[in-house]
Amino acid sequence: MELRHLRAFLAIADELHFGRAARRLHLAQPSLSQQLQRLERDVGVELVRRSSHEVRLTPAGEVFRGEARRLLDQADRAVAAAHAVASGRAGTLTIGFNFPAGQDVLPAALAALNAEHPHVQTQLWERRTGPQVEGLLAGELDVGFVYGRPTSPQLSSTELMTVPVVAVVGERHPWAGRESVPIRMLDRQPCLLFRREQSPAMYDAIMGAVDRAGIKLTVTAEVDDPVATSVFVTARQVIGFASASRAARARSQGLAAVLLTDPSPTLTLHVVWRTEDRTPLVDALLGALGAAGPYTFART
Repeated sequence: MELRHLRAFLAIADELHFGRAARRLHLAQPSLSQQLQRLERDVGVELVRRSSHEVRLTPAGEVFRGEARRLLDQADRAVAAAHAVASGRAGTLTIGFNFPAGQDVLPAALAALNAEHPHVQTQLWERRTGPQVEGLLAGELDVGFVYGRPTSPQLSSTELMTVPVVAVVGERHPWAGRESVPIRMLDRQPCLLFRREQSPAMYDAIMGAVDRAGIKLTVTAEVDDPVATSVFVTARQVIGFASASRAARARSQGLAAVLLTDPSPTLTLHVVWRTEDRTPLVDALLGALGAAGPYTFART
């Protein structure tokens, strides 16, 4: 059963006149009659009865008319949905993000995306940079928001903002009342760090600043989960590290954020996508990011 045969039948059913139905479809009348005959052969029953005086639907044709119209409406919706997705006006984007992106970028960017493309759906996953890059390369994520420019040639990125890295300590730590400390004061202090593969850019920013200060970091434990890091820092006299965006909430969690200076480690936040898979949906998000920017991390 072909859609064009259904359209021919519906034109006849609406007009009850072969000449008018043929003109409506821009067909020759014999072609219209052939399409009806093929449809009736496929269905196996007579749908239209024609005499020299009138054209009318059979009882089977009356029932078939409603079902045929629903089928065509559904087919039209399917075509429209496919065009909407292909043009970036609809579909689902799977987005990975880190804390600064969730706080300082995505709220405004997704509002701009929704205003311009209200039928685009988003799925959000908070992950560190390493797992996001893995997800992008595996096709699990469409877009990521990560620290640092990815080195893989399969990924492209745009820088969005710069975020300082700060020390995080418990309220009873000697540094808790300080606004800033020179990074050389980390020398011989017990610190919590994370595995480099979890967040390569943050790890390198911290270790690079330590090297430039001419000291060595004393790492007492590696903790990959930021929440677990907060628990350890609160319970022990150790120093953790966080982006300034995440550390802005430190006081409400019984923690204190301390700026690191001389030198000050910083991170660049990038939006990342697969180079060979920049779909219209990805373009729609990138456009929304541009419309909602520029971005700065929240200091409060």
